[in-house]
Amino acid sequence: MNAAASVIVFDVNETLSDMSPMKNRFVEVGAPGYLARIWFASLLRDGFALAASGDSARFSVIGTAILHDLFRGIALTRTVDEAVSHVLEGLGTLNLHPDVADGVRALKASGYRLATLSNGSAQLAQAMLSEAGIRDNFDALLTVENAPAWKPVGSAYHYAANALGVQPADMLLVAVHPWDIHGAAQAGLSTAWINRGDAPYPSYFAQPDYTVPTLHELAARLNA
Repeated sequence: MNAAASVIVFDVNETLSDMSPMKNRFVEVGAPGYLARIWFASLLRDGFALAASGDSARFSVIGTAILHDLFRGIALTRTVDEAVSHVLEGLGTLNLHPDVADGVRALKASGYRLATLSNGSAQLAQAMLSEAGIRDNFDALLTVENAPAWKPVGSAYHYAANALGVQPADMLLVAVHPWDIHGAAQAGLSTAWINRGDAPYPSYFAQPDYTVPTLHELAARLNA
């Protein structure tokens, strides 16, 4: 861990947001709830494939196309377009994980600058953080829509460093996804893995500087 890190950058989807209610959105349109995880994993897969080949597309564009494909052959309770809209609208209704609000406040009180860096839209982060009353703790809500590529490509993290006026070594990336931790580490950032489910960390990825179950614990570790 770089002791000089002064900026903490958070991933958004699943790291800050609790995406478990998304399965209900699928059930409400007549689709199996398990498709929620398949949809999100497929969305990331195709976003990563585009990034690896030097291209990019918006989170919403990829997500919409994959939903149309997943819904083929399913006896939905509404039209396909209506079902797709219903699922995507669910992203705007998600809440933060229980540990996030107090953890963010503790990190801010410790003197860190805070920002987000999402492969999704900044508007969703804005709405969620505002609803929780912690938006004013963040200097910036960044999205790879304004970067050369999606995370975990290095240019995404370098875009964030430039936007925040710091060097990559000044930043600590906080995420629940090991692929995000690996990408940030390769780009020169310090990293903190939030492991809420006591999962094993993949040995083939760069190891995080911190592994903690909640943001509360991260704040305590950084202040120790």
